[in-house]
Amino acid sequence: MAVSPGPRRAPDVPATPRQVWLPTQFTNLADLPENLRYAHWDGRSPFPSDPADVQFYVPPLVQDLGTISRPLARMTRLRAVQALSSGTDGLRAELARLPGRITLCNADGVHAPSTAELALTLILASQRGIPGFTHAQDLGIWKPEVFPSLYGGSVLIVGYGAVGSALEELLVPFGCAVTRVGRTARTSPRGPVHPVSRLPELVADADVVVLATALTPETHHLVDAGLLTAMRDGTLVVNVARGAVVDTDALVEEVRGARLRAALDVTDPEPLPAGHPLWEAPGVLITPHVGAFTPTMWPRLEALIRRQLLRFAAHEELDHIVAP
Repeated sequence: MAVSPGPRRAPDVPATPRQVWLPTQFTNLADLPENLRYAHWDGRSPFPSDPADVQFYVPPLVQDLGTISRPLARMTRLRAVQALSSGTDGLRAELARLPGRITLCNADGVHAPSTAELALTLILASQRGIPGFTHAQDLGIWKPEVFPSLYGGSVLIVGYGAVGSALEELLVPFGCAVTRVGRTARTSPRGPVHPVSRLPELVADADVVVLATALTPETHHLVDAGLLTAMRDGTLVVNVARGAVVDTDALVEEVRGARLRAALDVTDPEPLPAGHPLWEAPGVLITPHVGAFTPTMWPRLEALIRRQLLRFAAHEELDHIVAP
């Protein structure tokens, strides 16, 4: 007796690969998952595909939040954003306005070596009076002066994450007494990490205070007039975190009279406008937010993007999640 073949089974239809946007700096990125679809955007050109199809977004490597966030409102299927910076305060606020659950990851650790290197550069240049000597050189003036040494000094690191710990490694040859401050008390391989609540007493003993903490509602204006007043005369404040970690008006008051000194890779506002009093304040060294940017950054970013895309393609949890 013949057996009925039953209802005809529809042929399998392969699912449409999930769309990924990458910055144009990574057009030659190899060994990426084949089950994803890729497009590249530089932040200026027309969108390379429909933003509504994008599920994984790696924003262009720019400091302008407006450029980064421009396509977000149209990315209705967005599931993950991989920032190429360690700080994500502005991007986190933009994503919070969007519906649905979007995972935001930062580039924790990627920029630590170069940012720590710049922090050390700022400390050494400020301690040894390099800006003044450079200005004298421009004027053709031979002007010997004696400045403090970093050797044997006391350094307080506020924000003991990847950058803070990398900086301590660089400080080892200088024989500094390093004090560490983090969100909460803990023990690191190099010693205790004190809670933020102890900052008012700890800053009083520091020759150099380095800010390497993330900008959050809790750390906004963490270094305010009260904390600056608690620092002893001549203390050097180094900021490689975010400008708004420091109350700029309070800092201006302290450096204007040369009671404190400052070395700043970040400012609030940023860019620092022409005519701002920080430009002319004595003992202030300013670099234009360049701590993370060195040629060695690119291989580390490539490795991060490749690793995250492999996880995304396999439906695994991503690394370095900062939100939600």
